[in-house]
Amino acid sequence: MSIAVIQMVSQSDVPANLVRARHLLEQAAAGGARLAVLPENFAAMGRRDIVDIGRAEALGEGPILPWLKQAARDLTLWIVAGTLPLPPEGRPTDKSNACSLLINEHGETVARYDKLHLFDVDVADSRGRYRESDDYAYGNRVVVADTPVGRLGLTVCYDLRFPELYSELRAAGAELITAPSAFTAVTGAAHWDVLIRARAIETQCYLLAAAQGGVHPGPRETFGHAAIVDPWGRVLAQQDQGEAVLLAERDSSEQASIRTRMPVVGHRRFFSQGAQRPASER
Repeated sequence: MSIAVIQMVSQSDVPANLVRARHLLEQAAAGGARLAVLPENFAAMGRRDIVDIGRAEALGEGPILPWLKQAARDLTLWIVAGTLPLPPEGRPTDKSNACSLLINEHGETVARYDKLHLFDVDVADSRGRYRESDDYAYGNRVVVADTPVGRLGLTVCYDLRFPELYSELRAAGAELITAPSAFTAVTGAAHWDVLIRARAIETQCYLLAAAQGGVHPGPRETFGHAAIVDPWGRVLAQQDQGEAVLLAERDSSEQASIRTRMPVVGHRRFFSQGAQRPASER
């Protein structure tokens, strides 16, 4: 079955972003996709009222969740909703989670992943300093769910730099992994292609890397290059900048063959800290 990855250039206007996202989801559905992945911050970029947005959505007073459910139903499409702010589940805090939701074709929420790794770094661009933890709370769970296109692991953007998370997803049965992102132009040019291909190769999963690709409020410039990467590390589709819908087919037989011929999961070995490796491996 077909999978779709979407690239956007989201701004601070939520209703306008939802109009653009709906247009792109319609293209994905028309192209035969059963599952489509929206990018990080698809509904809003550059907003400072993250907590207010999340609280309104949780109370049923915001536009984003009803829009997602309606789009999934109208288009008979499973949607990975990039990220949107939502209050942490069962943990009182004055912050929201950067939350990636998996919505099925009936408009039901099947899974929720809260971004584990927050982007608190200094970057040599016009903005210079990023501190996601000022606005967001850390997630605390690894999430995998069944979909019509295979068993899906959920990650977000900066997570790509932490391979142990991807190993956990593979161990939990993931066959495809989403990585909705908004990489900066600087860090993307340096590392994006290497990271998405490495995560696909080491897990032998399809890597569905939705992206933001353009200029946003803040000021902020994102790298784009949304891509679909297969389990052998081949880039099946990619878009440099601007809006795009990328489509590809999951070849489950080839994926199974790759995993059989190179059974890396079965070859993994673990050494305790300070342990001496066998002489034959030094």
